[in-house]
Amino acid sequence: MATRRTKTKPDDGAPISGAQRLGLAELAPIESRRLDAGVKFVAFASKAQPLTSLLDGFPARAAAVLEAQVVSLYLLEGHGEGLVLRGNVGFDPTARGRVRLSVGEGLTGLAVEARRPVSVVRASGHESFRRFSELDEDRYPVFLAIPIVGSDERPLGALVAQRSERAFSPDEILTATVLTAPVAHAVRHAALLDELRDKPTRKTGGGTRKVTLPGRPVIAGRALGGLAALRRPAKDRKMPARPDELKLVGGAFETAEKAIRGLQARAHALHLVGETSFLANYALMASDERLRERAIELVKSGRGAAEALSTVAREVARAATGLVGDPFMAERARDIEDLCDAVLMLASPDARAELPAKAVLLGEQITVFDLLVTARNQPSGVVLTQRANPRTEVLLRLLGVPAIDQVEKAFQWASPGDVALVDADHGFLIINPSRAEVATLRAQRRENQRPVPPPLSSRGA
Repeated sequence: MATRRTKTKPDDGAPISGAQRLGLAELAPIESRRLDAGVKFVAFASKAQPLTSLLDGFPARAAAVLEAQVVSLYLLEGHGEGLVLRGNVGFDPTARGRVRLSVGEGLTGLAVEARRPVSVVRASGHESFRRFSELDEDRYPVFLAIPIVGSDERPLGALVAQRSERAFSPDEILTATVLTAPVAHAVRHAALLDELRDKPTRKTGGGTRKVTLPGRPVIAGRALGGLAALRRPAKDRKMPARPDELKLVGGAFETAEKAIRGLQARAHALHLVGETSFLANYALMASDERLRERAIELVKSGRGAAEALSTVAREVARAATGLVGDPFMAERARDIEDLCDAVLMLASPDARAELPAKAVLLGEQITVFDLLVTARNQPSGVVLTQRANPRTEVLLRLLGVPAIDQVEKAFQWASPGDVALVDADHGFLIINPSRAEVATLRAQRRENQRPVPPPLSSRGA
């Protein structure tokens, strides 16, 4: 029986392509690129991964699918009233965690409030446009905002795509809406909203369950360590003076003075001299003979170093308080008390104020004390519950470890012995992170430590 031959030409006589013989759709080059980008996005989104990994990888893959130069992820946080830029490609990375909107504010907030996509060709011309100078959005006027909606149809954030020209088509808007599904799942799992997070906080047997708390990035990077609350030495220690007490106090002042000079040198190297002028006051105080003589006088009278230095700090504070309405003297009194605390810990360490090595420090603010004393234990990261004031922010830059601030409920959720992951790239504190999150962090560290091969021109033939 004769075998039927496969038709090689259509009725019009044109040759049949290999794709047609295999039953595959033939696509124009631009459509093919989109399809490839879509396949890569699906492969990425199908993996179980932490929220922070999604924030790293999602924007670039979504940008390829939507052919947008900029893709941003805004997450709804707190009580559902604030939108924070957490993931982005196309803008300066320092914008993450810092650009914030209220629901209903700007085109992004409008999309979340209405729970409908917002698409405009020239964003800056819209009455709801909200400008952020650090984003330089005028380069990408074509704007699309898609609300990210959870399974209960409540908004969880927004996906924003921007490009320099060509309005987003209805098909692209539909595609962008579909892309938000993995983000909605990750946000629900991380429980960033207070109403999702505020459930039983304790596991059976004690300890805090895993929780993700949002904050504001200050010093970029990621860190892992045990949580340790910042402490100061006790003011009421009354220990008799030891034979070497005078030597210890004098040596502690010299150590503090040397450490402050080291901080000034670091500030100079980091071009922070103008922002660290307060260090000069600390250096003067550490070398002030009157302070040393008063502390030594009290030690000679039979008081221990702790009591002597605490007395000196109180005397200075009382003297400054007497000058009502003098903010300079009030600040100087706080600085002297801070310095005396540091000298005290250097001369007579208080075990209750000691912190473990490589810890994630948790407090309201940090001071020069922490750079003189706490930093000796090489902390891995810093978490502040309040917004860092200008002095604190520059101290964090001198400390040079990943840091976030405005983590409002950290003390409510933290327990002794908790492990903390500080993601200061996006602005999260993850208490008791999952194994996957720890593994992801360690893999990133290994990748960063991998030696870079020399340029081809410098290799041997």
